[in-house]
Amino acid sequence: MVSLKMLCRLHDDPNAMKTKILSLISGLLLAATMPSAAGVLPEAQESVKLVLAKKPTSRPMGVAYMPDYKRYYVADGGLGAVEDGINMPLSKSEVHVFDENGAYIHSSRPGLDNRAIYFNRNTDRLETITYNVSSFAGFTPNAGIFSLVLDEQGNVKPDRNEIANFNPAFGDSATMPSYDPVGDRYLAKQQRSDKVWIVKLPARDKVGEITLDLAAAGARFDDITDSHVAWTGIAGEEIAVLDVDHKAILVFDQTGKFIGKSALPAGIKLRAHSHYNGLGYSRGMFFVYSETEGEFGTYRGFRVSDQAQ
Repeated sequence: MVSLKMLCRLHDDPNAMKTKILSLISGLLLAATMPSAAGVLPEAQESVKLVLAKKPTSRPMGVAYMPDYKRYYVADGGLGAVEDGINMPLSKSEVHVFDENGAYIHSSRPGLDNRAIYFNRNTDRLETITYNVSSFAGFTPNAGIFSLVLDEQGNVKPDRNEIANFNPAFGDSATMPSYDPVGDRYLAKQQRSDKVWIVKLPARDKVGEITLDLAAAGARFDDITDSHVAWTGIAGEEIAVLDVDHKAILVFDQTGKFIGKSALPAGIKLRAHSHYNGLGYSRGMFFVYSETEGEFGTYRGFRVSDQAQ
């Protein structure tokens, strides 16, 4: 900044004053055009609500968004496979479809006990990971990673295709993994811990492990979600988890270093179930299921970073 005293000194030299002023203006213009620094938003910004139009078949689990169809997909889980009259064990858990503004469209039953659902931009498919993907709880039918079958409008058909069978590299049976499309890998949160396992198919052992610095975030392992971790894809802010007890989203980089905290609205109702279901990350938003809002509960999507897209 040019001080008043400096301007007075330059007044006797018009050329010097002109050069200084032009330099100052150029610097201000450059600063105005530079992008703002990345950062976690101190307060999460709500962007969309998905109000469930029918009672979940069991526990509402993850959320995905498919840009091709401009639709959200909410996957239920918690119901194991049962005989379906044709000697084929299928789950009664459903997938519920909403438009880009949150209006309900329809529900379908692909026959899977879902834990995580995501859009894989590498394959252009809607994919889901089931309960016991690791086979930690013993062999269960229809456990693994599957793609869901969609019609031309993006509606879910009662069918699925297997991508990968059960794999012990995922660890805990109830894990709700997140997919990193750039690294083509999965991140699997381990129960009652600060550990996130890195899985790279087809390897049947974890290829790495991330320890979240919860102490730096002012949290303990039993404050945060037990089985869910979100991969945001934002450089330097790659990982996010829900701190249920403190009503906040905690953000870490991909080494586990704590980056920042984004507070959820004080009035949001989070219950014990929020530790292990009703969570997802899609379209640049962290989704939290508030089961007391609406007759059957509501998914609320929050942006927690100024870089979210």
